[in-house]
Amino acid sequence: MITTKAGRPLRVERVRRRLERWRRTRAHPRSPIPDTIWVGAVAVARQDGLYQTARALRVDYGALKHHMEATGETDRRRSTPAFIEVAGSTLSDLGACVIELEGPRATVRIRMPGLALADLATLSRTLVGVDA
Repeated sequence: MITTKAGRPLRVERVRRRLERWRRTRAHPRSPIPDTIWVGAVAVARQDGLYQTARALRVDYGALKHHMEATGETDRRRSTPAFIEVAGSTLSDLGACVIELEGPRATVRIRMPGLALADLATLSRTLVGVDA
């Protein structure tokens, strides 16, 4: 991906240049931003996030969020599973194992009877998202 000196992708810079050109050539100071520019801004925000895009383009955060909501692009959170079953090894029975992960919004407790060390390593890699 081609990036600018500031580290932002070229796509942000392209939308920013279009917006600046429109700002220089608009007929009236309070003219609304054209929809074609909003479409580009929403595409960038989908990739880089609302706050970063609003700041880079110098547009109102609330207006950008409104345009994203109009396209149905905000709050498309993946549903998190309530229960995950991990098949363990049947070779060894080491007793009960409890793994507790504490986050800002929730605490997750994983109780696993008979967890072998190899199973713990596999589970850790799976939770972190690292391929073994």
